[in-house]
Amino acid sequence: MTTLPYDPLARYAARLHADLGDRHHVASPLGAWLLLALAAPAATGAQQAELTEVLGVDGAVAARAAAALLDRPHPLVPSATAVWHRPGTDPGPLAGWWDGLPRSTATGPLPDRAGLDAWAREHTLGLVDRFPLTVSPRVLLALAGALATRISWATPFDLVPGTALGPDDPASGPDGPIHADGGPARPGGGDGPGGWAGRLTRALRSPEHGHRAWIAATGPAGDVAVHAAGAVERDGAGLVVLSVLADPAVPPADVLAAGYALAGAAVDGEPARRSLFDLPLGTGPLGTLREEPVRTAARDGREERHRAVLPCWSARDEHDLTAPGLGFAAVGRALGGLLGVDVGVEARQAVVADYGRYGFEAAAVTGAFALTSLPPQGVRRSVELRFGHPYAVLAVTTDRRDGEPGPWHGLPVFSAWVAEPREPADTDLADPVESW
Repeated sequence: MTTLPYDPLARYAARLHADLGDRHHVASPLGAWLLLALAAPAATGAQQAELTEVLGVDGAVAARAAAALLDRPHPLVPSATAVWHRPGTDPGPLAGWWDGLPRSTATGPLPDRAGLDAWAREHTLGLVDRFPLTVSPRVLLALAGALATRISWATPFDLVPGTALGPDDPASGPDGPIHADGGPARPGGGDGPGGWAGRLTRALRSPEHGHRAWIAATGPAGDVAVHAAGAVERDGAGLVVLSVLADPAVPPADVLAAGYALAGAAVDGEPARRSLFDLPLGTGPLGTLREEPVRTAARDGREERHRAVLPCWSARDEHDLTAPGLGFAAVGRALGGLLGVDVGVEARQAVVADYGRYGFEAAAVTGAFALTSLPPQGVRRSVELRFGHPYAVLAVTTDRRDGEPGPWHGLPVFSAWVAEPREPADTDLADPVESW
């Protein structure tokens, strides 16, 4: 049983997906929730109340749940978090909050652009190659989180013609084709009746054994078709990817909510199923149901068989997380309160996913920057310095090998007076050579 408050995560996921809308997208509500939970103990007063409402639980409870997950990472879902401060900034005012961070959370000076990108690649199995925010002199504090997975199905899918996604595929077997186009097009999904079947050359069919599929009754989404494919387990831990299909007229938010509601039962026990003998024969929004005489060992002589046909899919997104209700504005104000300055906030999530015949991979990097407020309006003068007549040059060493200035620190070792300039040589125009 997860230590994470499950219902609060489902409510946060509903907020996040509602903000992203009906377009094709992938996100990690858990990645954003965990970063909010890390910051929650820093909040007081109004910010504390706001984060409690967004997280769905008290900030201290959320922080403990986040620490339990991050300090005992899942074998199939590598995770990482970091809290960095601007170099030269005194992190002392953050000490009380800083000391309560999970043991696994990295801390220290803020890396540069290359360092942030390298951190993203390292902690996402190379799936996310750049950090979703850009460092600037205004950044006082940075929070970062990463989640990733790359798994192989315990039992791969079979390949079938793309027409199997449509309503009248004769090769689909006794249960008929499964399709998502039996009614008016859902906002952001499909191309209308038969659209995907006519557009795709190949699709995936669940194998005879090794996957699970069923029809479940839910709340606002009504009856939904569910498919579950499991990963090859590692050290007693696994991963199950659920696909949840509703009538095309059902809003995507309700279908996602149904998925969250079904997830626990799908991995923790036997989910509630609709009997196929309680459903009408024929083609409907979830697929085609047929009946035929067979010899069966079923106790009551009524055998049920479920197969599923799905498309491969992939997505790559970046999401702005500063919208009201997502919590990151409150995080910025809370951290600014610790630092004693007014701050703004930037928060984004970069996320990728790919679902195929042999496996699934996904990764998300979530970042939040606490920024110094913009300075007041004023006047700027700019100068371009032009070294167009003789000038001096000095080569000066630095020496802080023991943390304090050493004997070489500040010592000019070469000096020159430049009075005869030259044209750039060919070597000046070429790519740089390797450092010596």
